[in-house]
Amino acid sequence: MLGDFFNSMQSLPHLGEGLSLVSALLWAFSVILFRIGGKSVHALGMNIFKNTLSLFLLFLTLIVLGQPVWPALPWSHYLLFIASGIIGIAISDTLFFLALNILGAELMAIVDCSYSPFVIGLSFLFIGERMNATQSLGAVLIVLAVILITQKRSDSLLPRKMLFTGIGLAILSMFSTAAGIVMVKPLLGGISFLLAGFIRMVGGTLSLAAFLSLHPRRRAILEPLARLKNIKVLVPASVLGSYLSLVVWMGGMKYTQASVAAAINQLNTIFIFILAAIFLKERITPLKLAAVVFAFAGAFLVSFPL
Repeated sequence: MLGDFFNSMQSLPHLGEGLSLVSALLWAFSVILFRIGGKSVHALGMNIFKNTLSLFLLFLTLIVLGQPVWPALPWSHYLLFIASGIIGIAISDTLFFLALNILGAELMAIVDCSYSPFVIGLSFLFIGERMNATQSLGAVLIVLAVILITQKRSDSLLPRKMLFTGIGLAILSMFSTAAGIVMVKPLLGGISFLLAGFIRMVGGTLSLAAFLSLHPRRRAILEPLARLKNIKVLVPASVLGSYLSLVVWMGGMKYTQASVAAAINQLNTIFIFILAAIFLKERITPLKLAAVVFAFAGAFLVSFPL
């Protein structure tokens, strides 16, 4: 029954664009929680926790839906999906958490703008995707909105070395995320996005576990994961940001162009600021409201080119 429901959804108009928008909202919720968790848990610890939990949930989802966990696919496809998980989950998310802990949400949001250009550029170079003029304008509006909304002076500046380190890690994270999805985009048409997410998560989880097993500080990295206060934050963050968001994100990539999905995914930064205002009591300024208008105008143009 659930399988029939998911199959019927595939005929919905603008399904990929809608899934990309939902993914951005789910990720925004999780970022706030991961920011809290990052104060007491190392980036590697957070990543292995979220990956392990998400892998288990994806496995259960495939079983419930009656989908094969390890179907008959060419080994080259498996290798690409696993490599995509290593690059786009194990490496990228660890770099993201490291950068988030250094920069904080606002500075991280600025560098996060590089995700869409990376996906669009890599899609242009390797899989021949094109965006028309209206969609390109929409993508530009989204990026401008994200830049506009982060134009807030901080009361305390990071030391120059830490600032450049955080920005470098964030840029590498965005590039790795973009590369990880673009490299498997041509294969997504022949596989369910749930299964694609599962195979990627297998690659990301096993590679990160192997790395941690050799890490000299593995005990100190993993010890905070046994504390209940950290688990209370990381469980919902992982379910929202790594399980639900990942599944919906892969669906968005499957049912629309990678460049279009990437531009809509960029709305997660706008959502982060809105949620921060609601839950962290940050003040909404006219500048932030203007950015939200730009962002949703951009999402409309990208999703519904005139």
